[in-house]
Amino acid sequence: MIDRVEKITVCVCTYQRPRLLKRLLQDLGIQDSDGLFTCSIVVADNDHLQSAGPVVQEVAATSPVPIKYCVEPRQNIALVRNKAVANAEGDYIAFIDDDEFPPRNWLLTLFKACNDCGVDGVLGPVRPHFEQEPPRWLVRGRFCERPEHRTGYVLNWRETRTGNVLFRRRLLDGMTEPFRPEFGNGGEDQDFFRRMIERGAVFNWCNEAAVLEVVPPERCRRRYLLRRALLRGQNEKHLADLGSIGKSILAVPLYTLMLPFLALLGQHRFMAYLIRLFDHAGRLMGVMGLKPLGSKYLSG
Repeated sequence: MIDRVEKITVCVCTYQRPRLLKRLLQDLGIQDSDGLFTCSIVVADNDHLQSAGPVVQEVAATSPVPIKYCVEPRQNIALVRNKAVANAEGDYIAFIDDDEFPPRNWLLTLFKACNDCGVDGVLGPVRPHFEQEPPRWLVRGRFCERPEHRTGYVLNWRETRTGNVLFRRRLLDGMTEPFRPEFGNGGEDQDFFRRMIERGAVFNWCNEAAVLEVVPPERCRRRYLLRRALLRGQNEKHLADLGSIGKSILAVPLYTLMLPFLALLGQHRFMAYLIRLFDHAGRLMGVMGLKPLGSKYLSG
């Protein structure tokens, strides 16, 4: 039972996406609360040129929800997340990406799910919203879709992310850097949830709290999907154990041999295993200290 009005701060980390950021901030300004909580927004700009500043100023002038703007000039996703939470206030922190947009009941649904289950946090689905008709192979392979679960499902750390999440701020007590800077170009979110779960925190799934993620045409290309897989694998170097390294050592030659035969089964099947190959190859390169994509995180 909730006996007082609590406060949620929605954190938005952004980098050079003014059009999408404006839409998101407008949607966050009209979230339903049923009088159970108040809401504020923190926008953490990872562009040293402060390109998000004019958009935030424009929306904040008429928004019913307070918006705070801050800048992290060093391009590092972990540092900008830390900047966002350092400026957050209240009892709960929510994260949503700058290329996502929620329905009016998004925050309320997460809040109720978190309190009804008495857990430390709740994650919801992120579903694709294509700006143009996507290629058939992309849809058949479901490359822009993410796994979903029944509501109430208890997540393990490999099923977590910060694209659509609400958690209790008390989890951050005593932490100066919740997100570790060595995960500068991705993987910082899973590392955060892994450490929280190891400390006893519980995170549930809420399938009713879905948001949409804008998928521009450039994200529908094979090149983008393979680069993303390589970077994803590369970021595994901080999380990899002997078991996962051994799995990758076996998978790389196996998938390489399978690819010519998979091509006969269709582009969607071929790309599915090529992406897995790049994931495993990226992991091995990361463990060896190689950075084929450099140190910057991959933006859409």
